[in-house]
Amino acid sequence: MEDPSRTQTTALLQAAQAGDGTTIDRLWPLVYDELRDVAHRQLRRESRSKTFQTTALVHEAYLKLVDQTKITKNGQAYFFAAAARAMRQILVDYARRCQAEKRGGGQKVLDLDDQQIGVVEFAAEIVELNEALERLAAYNQRHAQVVECRFFGGLNIEETADALGVSPRTVKYDWALARAWLYDALRG
Repeated sequence: MEDPSRTQTTALLQAAQAGDGTTIDRLWPLVYDELRDVAHRQLRRESRSKTFQTTALVHEAYLKLVDQTKITKNGQAYFFAAAARAMRQILVDYARRCQAEKRGGGQKVLDLDDQQIGVVEFAAEIVELNEALERLAAYNQRHAQVVECRFFGGLNIEETADALGVSPRTVKYDWALARAWLYDALRG
């Protein structure tokens, strides 16, 4: 018996291939849930010193969620765009939880070791980056999407171009402008 989420994801990607522009909004919650589950499993297997391996997580979720025999390269690009958005939200949710724990979060008070301090500092940076990205999206949506794909989704220039339906040259240009904009926004 086929997995219903796999069937649903494949159907949404086929609709995207047919030109239905609303599929990303319906696809990303499915991808988010699966990526969150994959990330939790991955982190349980890893030692505390390792970080998210974004591309590996996204590819593992893709293999699990999609019947590849029915999806074209264009559909795969839609999937990776949704996965990048989901990875962003996973990291932001994780960062917010870390910040809540730093402020007590109803938990027992413990001494922090160097690794925990590093996670809390990283969490603050992720939340700040997310807020800056939301401001960038209000200014230029595609620039924010390029950052999502490259930074949060772990996609390379060509994969990002496919996911956004633009040329690799446009992605390089947008990536440079977005990084400069974010640098200014985050520095002050």
